[in-house]
Amino acid sequence: MRDGLAYTLWLPKEDPAGGVVILHGAGSSKESHQDYARAARAAGIAAVVFDQRGHGKSGGALDHRALGDVATMASLLPPGPVALRGSSMGGWMALCAAAGVGAAAVVAICPAPSEGLLRGLRANAFSFEADAPALEGLVSSHDLETAVSALEAPILFLHAEGDEQV
Repeated sequence: MRDGLAYTLWLPKEDPAGGVVILHGAGSSKESHQDYARAARAAGIAAVVFDQRGHGKSGGALDHRALGDVATMASLLPPGPVALRGSSMGGWMALCAAAGVGAAAVVAICPAPSEGLLRGLRANAFSFEADAPALEGLVSSHDLETAVSALEAPILFLHAEGDEQV
């Protein structure tokens, strides 16, 4: 645990070529991304995967600290370039946190749009514990298009054919 966040750190046997912070989507958990972390380690890349607040084994509620939590997890990786890889809500977080973390690359899988996150939050449609006013403030204060436009790091966008929500 680090700052109340449950995580697993995957380190290759040799010095890693870099590291990746893996961000799950709304209502998911770190266990859903262990295979990716394992593959990264096998490729010589350190990986950290964590339960966001209000998810899995991390306590509390998802709130205004979410992007700072990405930086906290990045600090657990060995020195070197850091990439962020997120899906759905985690894709939004990866894109919005990238500049603050100094990410060398971002992979956004079906990244949730800010409007979609706000709509779900306001409709109480999420299955995780959230501090709605604080999380709404965070999402409202980060325009996704502006965040993406400002990034100088390479970005890979992926979208799932059957994704009905994003």
